[in-house]
Amino acid sequence: MHVNGKVALVTGGAQGIGRAFAQALLGKGAKVALLDRNSEAGQESKAALAEQFEAQRTVFIQCDVTDQEQLKGAFKKVIEHFGRLDIVVNNAGVNNEKDWESTIQINLTSVIRGTYLGLEYMGKGNGGDGGVIINISSLAGLMPAAFQPVYCATKHGVIGFTRSIALAANMENYGVRLNTICPGFVNTPILQSIDKEENMGQYYSYKDEIKNMMQFYGVMDPSIIAEGLITIIEDDTLNGEVMKITASQGIHFQQYSQTPFTSTKR
Repeated sequence: MHVNGKVALVTGGAQGIGRAFAQALLGKGAKVALLDRNSEAGQESKAALAEQFEAQRTVFIQCDVTDQEQLKGAFKKVIEHFGRLDIVVNNAGVNNEKDWESTIQINLTSVIRGTYLGLEYMGKGNGGDGGVIINISSLAGLMPAAFQPVYCATKHGVIGFTRSIALAANMENYGVRLNTICPGFVNTPILQSIDKEENMGQYYSYKDEIKNMMQFYGVMDPSIIAEGLITIIEDDTLNGEVMKITASQGIHFQQYSQTPFTSTKR
């Protein structure tokens, strides 16, 4: 897919990786809708991006992704504003082991809902033009994370869901490709959450162990993750892939054994 002229929707788009995604997409000529529950950060990001790119190419929509009606409404607003939708990036995420129900809602449930909404609008079976959906997981979705078990579970779930629905998309000819990005540690506000007891709960006492892991593995700039996003969007051969991005190895892909047998559509 050529990014130029396409319309992208990015959840959690006001800061961190989401904002880096928006900047990279705009740099390639796309139009971008930033969705975020933080109105102040969203307006600031919209203003900053408007200074760098044409103002009419970005829109900010305040949205709590855990609110089903808000998320549905935000998708509808994007279509009404730009007239189409080509790229969905389900990026919104948190690290909160204390309020773990909320972590599941934001990191996994909203990703599933955002994927289905993307398919509803972009799927060729629904009259759409096709498109790309990228769901953001983490290296914690591929390995255990001793002091972040619920975060880890949600990120495993994102990978399993995305790989599975990518198979379905291929079998049913949705015209939509679905892939996952799994970054290592990235310099975003979410890293600051490990210093807060209200986020870490019973695992708060292990914050120094997590910081030692960050120092060992290295912390990346969000722009590196954005490079991976553009790679996935532009490569039409990628579907159901799990892209890993680490400070030591850069952009590479998780290797899996052959997927199990799947029947063709009757």
